Amino acid sequence: MTFQGWILILAFTGTLLALAKPIGLWLFALYEGRRTPLHAILGPLERGFYRLSGIDPSAEQGWRRYAVHMLVFNLALALFTFAVLRLQGVLPGNPQALPAVGPHLAFNTAISFTANTNWQSYAGESTMSNLSQMLGLTIHNFLSAETGIALAFALFRGFARRSAGTIGNFWADLTRITLYLLLPLSIALAIFYMASGVPQTLAGSVEVSTLEGARQTIALGPVASQEAIKLLGTNGGGFFNANSAHPFENPTALTNFVQMVSILVIGLGLAFAFGKAVGDTRQGWAILAAMMILFLVGTGLTYWAEAAGNPVLHQLGVAGGNMEGKEVRFGIAASALYAVVTTAASCGAVNAMHDSFTALGDLVPLFNMQLGEVVIGGVGAGIYGFLLFAILAVFVAGLMVGRTPEYVGKKIESREVKLAVLAIAILPLIILGFTAIASVTAAGLAGPLNKGPHGFSEILYAFTSAVANNGSAFAGLTANTPFYNCLLGVAMWLGRFFIIVPMLAIAGSLAAKSYTPAGAGSFPTTGGLWVGLLVGIILILGGLTFLPSLALGPIADHLAMIRGQLF
Repeated sequence: MTFQGWILILAFTGTLLALAKPIGLWLFALYEGRRTPLHAILGPLERGFYRLSGIDPSAEQGWRRYAVHMLVFNLALALFTFAVLRLQGVLPGNPQALPAVGPHLAFNTAISFTANTNWQSYAGESTMSNLSQMLGLTIHNFLSAETGIALAFALFRGFARRSAGTIGNFWADLTRITLYLLLPLSIALAIFYMASGVPQTLAGSVEVSTLEGARQTIALGPVASQEAIKLLGTNGGGFFNANSAHPFENPTALTNFVQMVSILVIGLGLAFAFGKAVGDTRQGWAILAAMMILFLVGTGLTYWAEAAGNPVLHQLGVAGGNMEGKEVRFGIAASALYAVVTTAASCGAVNAMHDSFTALGDLVPLFNMQLGEVVIGGVGAGIYGFLLFAILAVFVAGLMVGRTPEYVGKKIESREVKLAVLAIAILPLIILGFTAIASVTAAGLAGPLNKGPHGFSEILYAFTSAVANNGSAFAGLTANTPFYNCLLGVAMWLGRFFIIVPMLAIAGSLAAKSYTPAGAGSFPTTGGLWVGLLVGIILILGGLTFLPSLALGPIADHLAMIRGQLF
């Protein structure tokens, strides 16, 4: 570990904390439907959309109607993308003359981008046309992210409203988030990336002469525009197969820093916006503090493991940290930080190959996803996942003090606790169940290129990433097969929407309750004790669930490495 590495981590953390409040205030304005400076320019466009679509933004929805509209919308998007990919060979915007995407891969990709996972079983530059990248995929980078933020707003209203039967209007939330948040930020970031050397063109490729005089074809495309929203929306799908390790996606140390900030800034802003929504900003800061504790501990462990290097190479007399699979222009610290950032959020973008990390270096990114990516989380998904843990934490606190659990003025009763447990328990059931299937079937065992513990880790990582809607992968797993494309596609859909529906039911239940002011016996949910309890509950519920899988995978892999065995 180096002094420069720690300076990078501290500078990154300071930048995030400095941006959390201003982004949170902007999100709070959108949550309440307030006028922003951008309304003068984009307001007519918003009103025109409502008139064209016949939507009344003031007509609020109960949780069931909100859920149905959200589910039907996302199902329609998935079918639309499947059609675009299957018809790619006959559609325009295909300068490379690429053929149609196969049915199993098209199914996997359509579900992946709809669920904000962006798992990619393909190489983008040799599989997807420009039209497929822009119309079939980038559109999801906006809409899946907006869906997550809209759902977070719905849960905020559940906590903030009193004796109400509605939690907002899904279409109004979606429109405001698009016009006044993601679109302006994406345009600004795309311009920054273009100025930094990221391509933005409709050309499919360019031929150049190498230093040896040979001719080489270099893939191009509308990269900068996709790069901006892939990170802001915690999507993570790369235009190129190497993702953000590719110099056309992430050319410099500055773009790398901006990418990491882009991934987490909206998630942290939503924590602050929650405090504003419930009328107590200390609640938001408490959540943000718990998130940052988990994040910094994970970052420190990953950086230490990668800087310590590979014990096998040390035994051979090769000193130094683990640079395998990492770009020299980023180094160990920036690569380790990026790995934690992308798995703390549901992003999945990578600037290094996670399969080449040390076993313990990979344990933290894997564990971040297995916690449900609530350390900071994806846009919207992180904060509503975190609040599910908060409900369970306040329930445990209520048992300790012998009173009815209360959180931000709402009594937490059996219905909310059961729904929270249901939403949280879905993750381990799907991850472990599907991993077990892949580990005992011929089609599943044909995927890992490595054997032993590391081969198991490749399978475990894939299903953890899919269910957590992350999208990063151990590249040693051959996933572009009918078995993995179909099973991972189902895992991504279940991991996304089987959590959302119970969460919306909690929002509806809380919104209907009256406000209960804190009393002398109430457990305080703003101080250090509460932050510690939150962190403990998250680690216990996540850790106890996944200890068997961790022992079989990364920990066994690390012990094997110490013994000098290579997989």
